[in-house]
Amino acid sequence: MNKKILIISSSYRKNGNSETLAKEFEKGAIEAGNESEMVYLRDYEIKFCKGCLACQKTRKCPIKDDMQELIEKVKNTEVLVFVTPIYYYCMSGQLKTFLDRLNPLYGQDNKFKEIYLIASAADDSEEAMEIAEKEVQGWIDCFEGVSLKKVLCGIGCNEVGEVNKKEELLNKAYNMGKDI
Repeated sequence: MNKKILIISSSYRKNGNSETLAKEFEKGAIEAGNESEMVYLRDYEIKFCKGCLACQKTRKCPIKDDMQELIEKVKNTEVLVFVTPIYYYCMSGQLKTFLDRLNPLYGQDNKFKEIYLIASAADDSEEAMEIAEKEVQGWIDCFEGVSLKKVLCGIGCNEVGEVNKKEELLNKAYNMGKDI
C-alpha cells in the first residue's frame, strides 16, 4: 500500500549528516512506491509558540508566519519523519519549535499515524539519542493511535559529510524507508 510521507528536516546545514540520512530514507521510500515530500525548516519563518491556546478553540494558530502551511502538510500526510541533528543530547531547537507549533492539530482527526525519527550525533554512543527519542515520544503520546515506528541515529558524525563514510548506516536509512 502506497503511503504519503512528509520528511521534516530541522538541520540548518545543507547536506548535513542527518539530512543525508533522510535523503537515503526518502530514496528507499520512493523506490518502494510511496509518495514523499521533504521540507527543510530552514526555508520557513517559524516563530515560537506563545502558549495562548487560541488554536484549541479556533484550530488555527494566531501567529502570522509560515507555520499554517506546514500544519496543513502535516495534517494531510500518513507518515511523518522527523530529522534532526543532536545538540547537547537533545533534538534541535528548530524541531522542538516546529513540534510546539503543531498544537492546532491536538484533538483533531489527523491522517498521520506513523512517526520515524532520524538523527545524527557527534557522540559515539547510542545514548546520545535517548533524550531526543523521549522528546519525540512525548509529542506522539498527545495523539491517539500514533506510534513511533523506527529510530535511526548516525552516531560519531561530527563533520559535514562524515556520514557518507558509513555505508552501513546509509543502507540502514535506505532500508528503513523501503520498509514503510
